[in-house]
Amino acid sequence: MHEPSYAGGCLCGAVRYTLYGPVRFLCYCHCTSCRRAAGAPMVPWGTVALADLSIVRGELTQYRSSPPVQRGFCVSCGTGISYRHTDRPQEVDVALATLDEPQHLAPEAHVWVADKVPWLQITDGLPQFQGALAAPA
Repeated sequence: MHEPSYAGGCLCGAVRYTLYGPVRFLCYCHCTSCRRAAGAPMVPWGTVALADLSIVRGELTQYRSSPPVQRGFCVSCGTGISYRHTDRPQEVDVALATLDEPQHLAPEAHVWVADKVPWLQITDGLPQFQGALAAPA
């Protein structure tokens, strides 16, 4: 049996990637850092083993958004694609909205709800966590 794979890329097409294997921790992140990096009220992420993310065209430019975090994006169009934290050196989070077929990997929870914008109502019934996946809101 083959591992599942998912293809994706940036807005301009300069960066293309493939994810292999299981994608875990499917979530919407509402933290201030993710919101500002994306210019959006939340960012949907999925986590894979670092070795399971293959950049097949172009390259990700890295930006250190805080001491423990590096975000990967396309230098041509600015699309944010990845998030890496020093506490999880063998993992990478990938922005689910950059997948070619995002319907296959839907978020299963909301994290960092304590930081969400006040005008956003979460009504989808998914679990909500004040911070990282820990105690529900």
